[in-house]
Amino acid sequence: MDRKSIIGFILIAVILTVWMTINSNNNAKEAIVLKHTQDSLAKLDSSQRAVDAVRTKRIADSMMAIVAKDTTLSLDSVVAAKHDQVLGVFKAATTGENKTLVIQNEKLKATIYPLGGRIGQVELKGIKTSSGKPLILFRSDSTHFGLAFFDKQRRRFSTDSLYFRTAGKEFSVSGNDSNSIAFRLYSDSSTDAHPIYIEYLYSLRGNSYMLGCAISFVGFNEVFPSDQSYVDLNWGMNTPAQEKNIDNERQVASVFYNFDGEEGIENLKESGNENKSLTTGEIKWVSFKQQYFSSILIANTKFASGSELSVRTPLDPFTVKAMNTTLSIPFGRTAKETFPMRFYFGPNKFSELKSHNLHLEREINLGSSIFGWLNRYVFVPLFAFLGAHFASYGLVILLLTIIVKIVLFPIAYKSFLSAAKMRVMKPEIDEINEKFGKEDPMKKQQATMALYKKAGINPAAGCIPLLLQIPILFTLIRLFPAAYELRQQPFLWATDLSTYDSVWDFGFNIPMYGDHMSLFALLMTVSTILYTWMNQQMLTPGSTQMPGMKWLIYLMPVFFLFALNKYSSALSYYYFVSNIITFGQMWLMRRYVDHDAIRAKIDQHKLKPVKQSGFMQRLEQAQRQRMEQVKKQQGTSNKGKKK
Repeated sequence: MDRKSIIGFILIAVILTVWMTINSNNNAKEAIVLKHTQDSLAKLDSSQRAVDAVRTKRIADSMMAIVAKDTTLSLDSVVAAKHDQVLGVFKAATTGENKTLVIQNEKLKATIYPLGGRIGQVELKGIKTSSGKPLILFRSDSTHFGLAFFDKQRRRFSTDSLYFRTAGKEFSVSGNDSNSIAFRLYSDSSTDAHPIYIEYLYSLRGNSYMLGCAISFVGFNEVFPSDQSYVDLNWGMNTPAQEKNIDNERQVASVFYNFDGEEGIENLKESGNENKSLTTGEIKWVSFKQQYFSSILIANTKFASGSELSVRTPLDPFTVKAMNTTLSIPFGRTAKETFPMRFYFGPNKFSELKSHNLHLEREINLGSSIFGWLNRYVFVPLFAFLGAHFASYGLVILLLTIIVKIVLFPIAYKSFLSAAKMRVMKPEIDEINEKFGKEDPMKKQQATMALYKKAGINPAAGCIPLLLQIPILFTLIRLFPAAYELRQQPFLWATDLSTYDSVWDFGFNIPMYGDHMSLFALLMTVSTILYTWMNQQMLTPGSTQMPGMKWLIYLMPVFFLFALNKYSSALSYYYFVSNIITFGQMWLMRRYVDHDAIRAKIDQHKLKPVKQSGFMQRLEQAQRQRMEQVKKQQGTSNKGKKK
């Protein structure tokens, strides 16, 4: 192969690589969706195919044996008989018209399907997705809801594949009105005189996110085995993406649940996949929680012990999580039993969830320990109060920031005075540095601390505001991304304070940073770097600092830029405003604090006798003993060398 051929092959390879890269970007989503579909079908079908294969073989062998014994029977008649045997008491329910009915009020619209008698779709009225479309919590092809049980012949049935009947009609309620509609699954042996059926009674009140669902078993003590004490309720859904950033949705979406009589709640992993079997404990409610919305199934009493819960992140780029649960409905083996439940289909708004007195608000992650306490009892009520009186949530965050800065101002003022005292002590600090230099840092440190103590200065006072800011930082990191009130609230250039404010979409992805630029995050970073620089200027010129730390404190805001670029713009906006207010406070304090008066006060304090605490006395005594031991060891080693 000559040189020209090699160059030609290289050029062809480069062209193909560039073309494939461009083409892969255009078809990335389609490829992911196709792969997800294939994988899902394979997973769903593999186990079922194995079961069906064994069952089909057994039925075929049985039918052929019957035909061989009795030549008067046709194969078709045997097939029909076996089909009736498998269907058992629900042959008539295998066919029907799947004509949907709609029930609705001011807040939600639920579509019910006769096939399975289930709620197949829920739309939240007046709420839109990030793309401006009506917000659908789930659709019929992404959810399932049904009972699974055995009859006395140990044949297994699932109601989601059978047709329910109803005599009701679509309805709409408002205000204080309420209405209901019943869907019934009849047994083939049911009669008017002796009814046998399962009933789903759906009820809806006006202006509510709660939708009632009472399950009744009539005459099923004759259908169920005599030892059956519960019925499995299978419920699951694939939750669609509703927000601007599906990664943020996936970080907080999972299955949450509450045990009857307990205030706290538990949940499956919010990141990754998890399956959990609860062999003990009676569940009160189970929630399929998304970032800002939830579908919650609540028992009026409690589900029986023994539940299954699972969550996984699908490959589908338009689905947030796949969530499933199997709950146990108690059955007392009587002729008629009713298990009342209700669904909550609505937003994860703290006040709305809390109003039901079921600890539903606990699924909103506001932090644990002191952070959760600050949010629940300080910031959430304050945020709600301000939101009720001001239309703009940009203004609400501004007022919240001002209130926080006012509360912390006395501590910030004391910190500034401490730094000012250290600055006026510069001549004495310079003398100590010249006296000891770098040869004896321990003595230099002791002399410096003794000087501060004599002057009445606490060098640690400057750290107090930072320590107080840390719990507030982590508190608001939880509050703003979880605050439903901020969803799709515009402010300045930000169209949605609950997510990032992109002012420049790159068209490509930068690792760790993203494919866009958030202006509030950038402003927060620049202002934090400036604030750090100003703090460094306020330090005592003679104070020591590790060389690496000097650059590290400037790198920290850059790390925050990478973290907050895809985060809630409300948080970045809060810290940007907080920095601006801090600059104003520092300017005022520098302007009005009299350094000559501070110098005079320090000189006056030096004349007072220094009172030493018992702790400091013990500490100095321990240091003297340690130094004496070191001198003895050095003397012993020197004698050994002379010998």
